[in-house]
Amino acid sequence: MPGESNEDERRIPVVESDSSEKMVFLQEQMVNFLRQYQMPVVEVSLVLAKYTRSLTEELERHAEENDESVPVILREPWPLLGVGDEGEESSAEFDLGRLLDNLDEDRMDILDTILRTAIHQQELALADALMQLRQWEHLARGQLADATGPGQLYSPLDVPDEW
Repeated sequence: MPGESNEDERRIPVVESDSSEKMVFLQEQMVNFLRQYQMPVVEVSLVLAKYTRSLTEELERHAEENDESVPVILREPWPLLGVGDEGEESSAEFDLGRLLDNLDEDRMDILDTILRTAIHQQELALADALMQLRQWEHLARGQLADATGPGQLYSPLDVPDEW
């Protein structure tokens, strides 16, 4: 129906859309995908790490060129409550090679594509995109810190209802 098509087109922000509309779109895309595919926390974490690292580097480069600085809230992962100052997030030890062998590369590529599309095609501001991803990173790191065995790393990322 013609009315449905126009409504769908309005839901996807255009480049000229307000930044908050673009951030809501990114959030909705991630929530829908992660809930639908029950993506393991370890896979989500790896994809998020790729994006937070590259966005941070780009934002720092841009800030340096303009003789500015990037706030700590964007530059570094958010601290986890109840985690030691030494950065030790878990006392559990896992066989990294085995963990990496069990990753679903296709699922990670889909999440990567969702992020890339929402950030680049919508021309979401670097700081806005990074702030959004820092929230997700904090959620995933909290669940990784609570893992006591390798099986928990492959548990689906628990996305709160209010997200």
